[in-house]
Amino acid sequence: MFNPKTSYAILGLARSGIAVAYKIKELGGTAYLSDIKTEEQIEYAEKLKQDFECEFGGHTNKLFQFEQWIVSPGIPLNLPIIQKAKQLGIPLICDIEFGYQIKSPDSKIIAVTGSNGKSTTVSLIQHILQHMGYNSILAGNIGNALTSYPIEKPGIDFIVLELSSFQLDLIDTFKPDVAVLLNITPDHLDRYDSFQTYIDSKFHIFMNQNQEDFAVICLDSEPIAERQYRIKAQLLRYSLEKTPPDCEAWLNQDAIQIGVKHKLSVRDLKIRGPHNYANTMAALLAVNALTHNLDAAMEAAKTFPPLPHRLELVAKVNDIAFYNDSKATNTDAVKSALNAFDQPVRVIMGGSDKGEDFSVLTPLLKKVAKKVYLTGATAVKMYEIWKDDLPLEIIDDFSQCIHKAFYDSVPGDIILLSPACASFDKFKNYEERGEVFKQIVNSIAREYEKE
Repeated sequence: MFNPKTSYAILGLARSGIAVAYKIKELGGTAYLSDIKTEEQIEYAEKLKQDFECEFGGHTNKLFQFEQWIVSPGIPLNLPIIQKAKQLGIPLICDIEFGYQIKSPDSKIIAVTGSNGKSTTVSLIQHILQHMGYNSILAGNIGNALTSYPIEKPGIDFIVLELSSFQLDLIDTFKPDVAVLLNITPDHLDRYDSFQTYIDSKFHIFMNQNQEDFAVICLDSEPIAERQYRIKAQLLRYSLEKTPPDCEAWLNQDAIQIGVKHKLSVRDLKIRGPHNYANTMAALLAVNALTHNLDAAMEAAKTFPPLPHRLELVAKVNDIAFYNDSKATNTDAVKSALNAFDQPVRVIMGGSDKGEDFSVLTPLLKKVAKKVYLTGATAVKMYEIWKDDLPLEIIDDFSQCIHKAFYDSVPGDIILLSPACASFDKFKNYEERGEVFKQIVNSIAREYEKE
């Protein structure tokens, strides 16, 4: 479907924008590059200027000379220049749509979206496929950009994609062989007009599927269960609460059961918590839909380790356990983390606000939190919500906050970083926040060893 005569404008020069620019060049096309950052703010600006025509420091009207725009998912679609392009009928797509248009037809796509659990689920799917001997790549909202791989050439068995709602907003013909929707809870309400608009965005993953394709959905997520009638693909449903005939995968006491014959004890998994049992069900159903080898998939799932920044055990100091759950950037992710522990925890929370209602956490925090340590831009907002219900302390300095939680602890306690917020008030991203947390914890551990 690639036409080298089409003139492309690429808005946003992060990882995916740069990769798609070079893919267009490699295929014999031309691309014009545009970013609101200045030349000095872009790491590869000099190289990009050598290889492409570029503009830095803002998006100008020159963009309207180009036939198709490839827009970075980080760019809000309500920008005046984007709205004008829509009015003029300029096609707006993301790098995922472009990648789909150029990919070799022999590669099957497994695409995963949801408010929480995406990274764990796609990484588990990739782990299973590679253990089964398939040539598969992992891309999208995780790892390398999709177009950085030779996807236009035959030989890649599976393309596993983690997709955000922002990417799904800009698909057109994209049609995964298996689409997975894990859950939908309020998120990114700073960017969407309403929760309904966000739900619709997530459902875009199914919009081009038909009866030849598969849709893996979680029946425990009410917004999904209520709208499953919208999906035209073959449904593969899973649940922690329901049982057959309502679903194809379920929790049978302490085992994941798929169909009559296949059981996987949750004690055999290295990832913990009910939310991860649900993620495992989703991964197994997705892989089995295309490989029909559930026994091998279940064996591979047993060896999958927890990902960094997702309920990651960092260290035990004086029998006080530190867990890094920096990836918990919304309230639903925090619920999953809190439910993964059998004993009360000391929770470090706060960060940049995404417009969520933190009060939904009140009942669970009252039940499982020994104390909540608040830090970052939302600390005061959280304090006002919980001051009458929970033991709280505001400590703006991130390092001091962690140290105070440690000083308050006794052997057997758990200290959990699970912010319920994005990280942009103090950090580049949640990964940096998690890495800083680990550095501080490890310095505490070294100090304690000296004593």
